[in-house]
Amino acid sequence: MLESQREAVPFNDDGELDTALAFLSFARSCVLKKVDGLDEEQLRRRLVVSDTTLLGLVAHLTAAERYWFGYTLAGDPRHAEVDFGMVVAPDRRTEEVIADYRNAITESDTHIIAAGGLDARTASPVNAEPRTLRWVLAHMTGETARHVGHADILRELLDGATGR
Repeated sequence: MLESQREAVPFNDDGELDTALAFLSFARSCVLKKVDGLDEEQLRRRLVVSDTTLLGLVAHLTAAERYWFGYTLAGDPRHAEVDFGMVVAPDRRTEEVIADYRNAITESDTHIIAAGGLDARTASPVNAEPRTLRWVLAHMTGETARHVGHADILRELLDGATGR
């Protein structure tokens, strides 16, 4: 099947931080592309046995952005306890969920830049010790990309759209 949502991978190679941010941004944009153009029912439709839906993936990744960059990296206690679940309350509007993800990305990027470099240590420990921003970026890029794969499959099942 022809890929209908193809986007080229980034070719940023001007330094480790530049490359890391480019690939995280690429994965984030792929998440947003997977939900673009679908209606409320499609975004909330369960196509697998688990509670995973496209809208649920966006909510989950919003929580992950806030936890890993807001709490772990920057130490903001408001994000120490987040709901990583994939169930979106029926009364929560789709536009709100997607806007919240976009806002979380902006907040995360602010924390990344404020950290001062890839060797910066997290404010909150991971497995009882601080990690570097480098580690958090790699972790979140992997987490986001993994869920983009889930979103790829869900989107293809919904309307046949394929590609990264």
